[in-house]
Amino acid sequence: MEAHLARLLANTQLPDDGPRKQAELDLVHARASPDFPLTLAHIGQAQAPIEIRQAALSVLRKFIEENWSPEGGDGPHIPISDPVKDQLRGVLLDLVLSPEEERKVKLAASYAVSKIAMVDFPEQWPALLPAVLGVMPGGTDAQLHGALRILQDLVEDSLTDEQFFSVARDIIRACYEVALNENRKQTHRSLAVLVFRSCFDLMDIVKDDHKTEVKTFAEEVLRGWLPFFEQVIKSPLPEREKPDAQPDSWHGPITLKVQVVKTLIKIKTVFRSLLLPQSTTFFTATWEELAKVQDAYRQLFIEADAQGRLEDIDGLPFTLDFLVLDELDLLNQLLRAAPVQTQLEAEIASHATVHNTPWVLDLMKLLVSYAQITMEEEGLWDIDVSLYLAEETSVSSNYTARTACGDLLIKIGEWLGQRALEGLFAYTKTLFVAGSQETRRQEAALYLFNAILSDFQDCVKVVPEQISQAYLELVDYAIRQEDPLLRARGFLVAGSLAQSYGPAGALLDLTIRSMNEGDSELVQAACIKAVEGFVKAGVSPDRQPVILQALQDFMNAKDLTELDDADDLLVTLLEALRSAINLDIRIVIQPESTALDLLFLLARHGSTNFQVTMIACEAFEDIAEALDDAASYTALCAKALPSITGAFDYATHIHDQNLLELATELLSLLVQHGSEPLPAGFVASTLPKLTQLLLTSSEGEILRPAAESVKYMLMHDHHQVFGWQDESARSGLEVCLLIIDRLLGPLVEDNAASEVGGLAAELVEKAGQERLGPFLPQLLQAVAARLDTAQAAPFIQSLIIVFARLSLVGAQDVVSFLSDIQINGQSGLQVVLSKWLENSISFAGYDEIRQNVIALSKLYSLNDARISQTQVRGDLIPTNSDRILTRSRAKQNPDQYTIIPASLKILKVLIEELLSASGLQAAANVASASATAQFEDAGEDDDDGWEDTGDTLDLSLGSTKADLMGWLENSNLRQRDDETQAYLSEFFIKAARENIAGFQEWFAMLTEDEKTKLHQLAA
Repeated sequence: MEAHLARLLANTQLPDDGPRKQAELDLVHARASPDFPLTLAHIGQAQAPIEIRQAALSVLRKFIEENWSPEGGDGPHIPISDPVKDQLRGVLLDLVLSPEEERKVKLAASYAVSKIAMVDFPEQWPALLPAVLGVMPGGTDAQLHGALRILQDLVEDSLTDEQFFSVARDIIRACYEVALNENRKQTHRSLAVLVFRSCFDLMDIVKDDHKTEVKTFAEEVLRGWLPFFEQVIKSPLPEREKPDAQPDSWHGPITLKVQVVKTLIKIKTVFRSLLLPQSTTFFTATWEELAKVQDAYRQLFIEADAQGRLEDIDGLPFTLDFLVLDELDLLNQLLRAAPVQTQLEAEIASHATVHNTPWVLDLMKLLVSYAQITMEEEGLWDIDVSLYLAEETSVSSNYTARTACGDLLIKIGEWLGQRALEGLFAYTKTLFVAGSQETRRQEAALYLFNAILSDFQDCVKVVPEQISQAYLELVDYAIRQEDPLLRARGFLVAGSLAQSYGPAGALLDLTIRSMNEGDSELVQAACIKAVEGFVKAGVSPDRQPVILQALQDFMNAKDLTELDDADDLLVTLLEALRSAINLDIRIVIQPESTALDLLFLLARHGSTNFQVTMIACEAFEDIAEALDDAASYTALCAKALPSITGAFDYATHIHDQNLLELATELLSLLVQHGSEPLPAGFVASTLPKLTQLLLTSSEGEILRPAAESVKYMLMHDHHQVFGWQDESARSGLEVCLLIIDRLLGPLVEDNAASEVGGLAAELVEKAGQERLGPFLPQLLQAVAARLDTAQAAPFIQSLIIVFARLSLVGAQDVVSFLSDIQINGQSGLQVVLSKWLENSISFAGYDEIRQNVIALSKLYSLNDARISQTQVRGDLIPTNSDRILTRSRAKQNPDQYTIIPASLKILKVLIEELLSASGLQAAANVASASATAQFEDAGEDDDDGWEDTGDTLDLSLGSTKADLMGWLENSNLRQRDDETQAYLSEFFIKAARENIAGFQEWFAMLTEDEKTKLHQLAA
């Protein structure tokens, strides 16, 4: 079988599809043989070609992953006998720990060992760790490498926190001996440091329950490691032979230095107080190292295009750019230590001003040096200006030394305030001297100023006027130079500076002209980005036509096919266009204006990009919302509808799903803010296209906004909808019923149909019993039946709203109707009330919550025996188990609930809603989160000498504030609702006073917590 499998593995690497696919199929069939896994292991050991051995071990790893344990894979399970498992453990471990030098094979084998260890260690494989640790002191380099790989996988993937406690000392001692052994390869010493760093992740978990013991242990082991780390950072790199290439002799030392720096950052994160006494030592050593290698960095990456961001086969970085990036991050972390700040503050105090303090000027010089644009970046920006804009908007995942310098300067600004600006300017002005050719350094200095300026503006900090004026002069100089990178930076700084310093606005006209002058697309793009900043600062409305025309001219000069992949350029254009339109939104309905056409053009070319479509839709919604009078809205429709309906036709013709989604969303926004009535002919021009989509598409991104559009049409002008007929002479009412019937069907998934409830509720309300006739009970029964199987929360809410809105005007009729129908053998009332009351607390939307609350109160007030006799899920029954709840245990032991009458459950829901409407629930959540954070931060001394904790969000950063505010706005947290609170308060007071529906009896059945809440709110 071994020869057969080896041949199949060889054939899987053939270039021809036929033989390759057949070999892959034969391999799948061979899996059924009991000898399959062991044969693959033997091939991995054999004297076969490396690619065959590697393939065999790769296939074996996947087989082990899927079949070693019964819960391994999603497909059919192929059992592996215990004798075969025993042999596999031995064969694979021997291969990894063997003296063989072939690292690719050993790496593939170590992955397989790791998969077994995740299941078997330590119970079924107690000998694994002793075998690994035993080979490390005296094994060959190849054996050591295999042992370290297994050890890394064990620590990262297999050891639990309890197991780690018992073996941590042995693992860390073994790694320490390797790391300090200068006779070992530096890559192996680096792997040992990596394993040591991984131990801190486990210590971070364990310390929550064993704070004192773990901290004592960490302090003990760091006594030996920290001096070693200091030695590694201080050790110089070997001399270089060539200025434009990193010598091979640097690979090992850089690999070790990188791992040491990363480990120090990890230590600061987990046990920051233990690093505090050495903080000044490491700060000085790191700074000195960065100062030493800055010339090499400049020669390799700024003046030449040396290959960077390289890792070895073990994933260990070994190029200088990685080291610089990590050391800048470490410098950022160490700058927060009190001893470091105290020492640096003392030096500032000993000099007259901050800009005369040597360390300030030296640090600014260092940051400017590393913030220079690399040759690789310049080449990429020449090819794709979007990459340049991505850096400016901080959406790039390419974190570089340049961005790290910006982050470090922001941190200095938070600490020193305006003095940081003074220090930066003191060094910057030395670069802007007559005859200077240091354009790259000049650009870097302005880049850093832009970074700290943006943070000052985000945090509403004052930039001194003299500093702003001084930089304005530098900006004016920069934008008149030949170098495109310096000019582009000048315009970008001008746009930012204008937002806090009025005189910078004088550069707006030059910025607008430069959008279409010269041959540098980089400068043009920077000007477009800067215009947005100028507009934010406030510009005269008479500049609006000029800006819009400049944007149009830029687009006219572009090859539009190039825009399809230029996402960041499209985002920049859209942001500038939106800000210009918002100066006076009525510009879009002027006969000669092309602003709306330009908006749609940009959106069409970026329809595959979420950010582009989001900005375009937000901009269009602002327009539709602002033009709310009938005449303006009619003019807007005359401008927008041809483009939107044309997009429908074009997208359908070329089968462009993304464009179809965009067109549907835009139409939904247009109808949502429609006039009442809608413009004549609106329904006839849009409803046919929406109907086609709603009756054929299965995509939620199309069905949701399309259903919303029809709902809004009914809301604003149901007469026009009902008066319309399609080409088959079906009325608008009939078409709406067909749409609802299709969306309620089993072939449309929950999330895709989540707007059907709102559409159905609007149709029932606007059509009424007179128009719907016999279709009304059929429609409601279909909604109830779909509710029975619904799982997605938004879909459930959508369907419940149908009955909630009906209950507002006819609660008794709703109860009677539901009681008379059967759904899968249950009463319709049982089905609907169960889903309704289980999901009410998770409802979203002020109007929907308010309608739901009022509807439930009306159902309760009916005092209908059919409701009180309906049994629904009550409170969660707590379990006494303290075991971690895994998914498999959750399936075996699902949550249990009490069963209570629906009337009682309604009261429980309304109490929760009263608490939410009062704002107390949101306040309680915030207080709880704050208390939790304070408790977690108390893991070490409150004043431990660090400015902040490693895992705590830095709230002084403007970007952090924006992110948090965005999260709060987009989350489903309930906020205060005075109207709902007033209604519910009155409801409970009246119910208690008049004993409505036997309120006193139900009140006695509430929990003590619920009774307390009612008493508190009543008080």
